[in-house]
Amino acid sequence: MRDRFQREITYLRVSLTDRCNLRCVYCMPPEGIGKRDHSQILSLEEIEEIAREAVALGVRKIRLTGGEPLLRRGMTGLCRGLRAIPALRELTLTTNGLLLAEMAGELKAAGVDRVNVSLDTLDPEKYRRITRGGSLDAALAGIQAARDAGLTPVKLNCVLIGGFNGGEIPALAALTAREPVEVRFIELMPIGCAAGLGPEAYLPCEAVLERLPGLEPLEPDGGVAERYRLPGAAGTVGLIRPLSRCFCGQCGRLRLTADGRIKPCLHAREELPLRGLHGPDLRRALEAAVRRKPERRGELSASVPSEAARDMNQIGG
Repeated sequence: MRDRFQREITYLRVSLTDRCNLRCVYCMPPEGIGKRDHSQILSLEEIEEIAREAVALGVRKIRLTGGEPLLRRGMTGLCRGLRAIPALRELTLTTNGLLLAEMAGELKAAGVDRVNVSLDTLDPEKYRRITRGGSLDAALAGIQAARDAGLTPVKLNCVLIGGFNGGEIPALAALTAREPVEVRFIELMPIGCAAGLGPEAYLPCEAVLERLPGLEPLEPDGGVAERYRLPGAAGTVGLIRPLSRCFCGQCGRLRLTADGRIKPCLHAREELPLRGLHGPDLRRALEAAVRRKPERRGELSASVPSEAARDMNQIGG
C-alpha cells in the first residue's frame, strides 16, 4: 500500500482511549477531560475489524496508544485478537508505565512484543510536577516489570522541555550504560496544550549532541529516530526531531483515534470517519486516507503551532 508520493504505508497507531491517569502539561489540560460514554468510542471489536482490514492492505506494525491504553478494559483480549492476524509482524504499546508492574506479564502473554514508556525526568518532584501528580517510583517499577516480562527492547520516551529537563540529558542517557534500553529524546511538538507553553519550552535535539559529545552514530533501523550509542553502552540513544528536521519523507503511518477517525497526517486537521463502515466500504475509506496523506506537514515551529485540531491525548501519543 503506497501513497501518492510512493511512501509505503505499513504502520497504524491505534488510540484505545483519550482517558489517562496522568495529566502531563504538554498533553492534557489541567482539569483533565470529560468521560466519554462507551457509545462515543470504538468498541474493541470495531478496532480489531479496522486493524484486520489495514493489515490486509499492507500494514505490518500496530502500536496501541492513548491517553493511557492500559486503562481500557479488555485491552489484553484485543491484543490477543490482533496478534492472531497472520500478516501482522509487530504489536507494540506506548504507556506511561504506571500500570505495567501489574500488567506486563499479561501483556506479553497476550502477544505484545515490546513497549515504549514515557519518562521525562528522573527527579520524583519534577515527575509529579510535569505529570500533575504521577509517581516516578511506579513508572520505574513498570519499566523493570516490562524488562522482566520480555517486552523488550524497552524504549524510554523523553520529551525535551526547555527550563525543565535539559540538565538531565546526561543522567537520562546514562540509563543506557548497563541496560539494553533505548532512551529517545523527542522535541516538544506545539500541539494543543503544548502550543501554549511558549517558545522557551522548545529545546532542540541538538542540545543532546552538545551535552553528550561522545555519542557514536549508528546505522538507521528504519524508524524516524537518529540512533547513537555512548562508548561501551549496552543500550542506545535516539533523537526524534519533528521540528528541527522534518521526516515526512519517511512517514509510513496512519493514526486511528479512539472515536473512530483516521488521520492521514498527525499535524493536519483532516480526519476521515470509519465508524459504521465494514468490508469494501471500510477498505475504500482506508485507501482514501492513504491517498490523502500530504507530501509533508505544514509549517511547524515554536511560534507556529500544529494544524491538528486536538490535544495529543485525543489523537493518540
